[in-house]
Amino acid sequence: MDDQQAQELLAFLGPESRPDLRAQAVHCVAGLTVTPEGRRLLTTRPDFVEALLALTADPSTDVAKEAFHALINLAAEPGTHIILAKGLPDLLDLLLDPGSPLADQACALLSNFSREESAARQLLTALQREKESGLVALVDALGGADPQAGLHYLGPLLSNLSQLPEARKVLLDPSRCVIQKLLPFTQFMASDVRRGGIVGTLRNCCFEYRCHEWLLGEEVDLLPFLLLPLAGPEEFPEDEMEKLPLDLQYLPPEKQREPDPDIRKMLLEAIMLLTATKPGRHLVREKGTYLVLRELHRWETDPGARAACEKVIQVLIAEEPPSGMENLLEVEIPTKVEEELQRLDQEEEEQLQKEGLAASKRPEPCPEGLRR
Repeated sequence: MDDQQAQELLAFLGPESRPDLRAQAVHCVAGLTVTPEGRRLLTTRPDFVEALLALTADPSTDVAKEAFHALINLAAEPGTHIILAKGLPDLLDLLLDPGSPLADQACALLSNFSREESAARQLLTALQREKESGLVALVDALGGADPQAGLHYLGPLLSNLSQLPEARKVLLDPSRCVIQKLLPFTQFMASDVRRGGIVGTLRNCCFEYRCHEWLLGEEVDLLPFLLLPLAGPEEFPEDEMEKLPLDLQYLPPEKQREPDPDIRKMLLEAIMLLTATKPGRHLVREKGTYLVLRELHRWETDPGARAACEKVIQVLIAEEPPSGMENLLEVEIPTKVEEELQRLDQEEEEQLQKEGLAASKRPEPCPEGLRR
């Protein structure tokens, strides 16, 4: 597409063009965003991104959805964040409007937009400026367990935002009872996207080790919500059964484990983070975590999830670290040791990639169900 062709196509995207021609033009542009070459081309033309952003408010819902389709695919590309950031207030209004037919599209776009830390911070700032309740408004928008409620991309969106310490501070504020609203969604089987995003959010919150005792205590009681998806239908002897949280005792024969290996891995990583402090390790051990992970390890076939399970088990069965090293997140690792650990992690990641089991960092072109 040369400059003249680009200008002609851009003219058809404007509000002055005939509705039928505008619909054809935006459909053409959306088709370009499905391929890497098309996305690279459009990111060199900010005027196209601006035109698409304007079309999200088009009187025709079909045209607006097609514009969203294109922007969702472009959102994770370098060079689009500056333009998209200008539209954050309007996109947030659409997302949080329960009657909007474009709320799902706005949600998916903001989810892709917020993958990078700098963009996530821009979004959080806009959210706090536009909505009095800020981040809590997104959590409340999750609604109940109705699989038809939509907005499943709120899960990844919250996960992206929770990479920020200031977002975790809100989620972990004991006076707000926010994180408790997320816990039931670890079993939300109607949507892998929502479930995985919420598990990712909980895992990110577990980096705040000063909150571990609160998270593991009665006020939140996080551990059963992390363990239940990892538990199977195995029967335990009575003396072992008594060690388990009540929610994990006498599970039915049809009980199935979390089917997604990436989500199982995130659950295990969250538990691993909770064992970073001595009080956390004590609470995790005394609630029968080892018993659940022992059976999971026997069942697990995914290399990444199996390795994550082994790491947690090693911490649970190991002796306590010497005095002064009880907090594993604060221990200073010698440079040579850190370099060796990074090398081993890199080798493990390369092996997983060879086997086709490493999760892709790149978003899928246009999330399923959002195409017109």
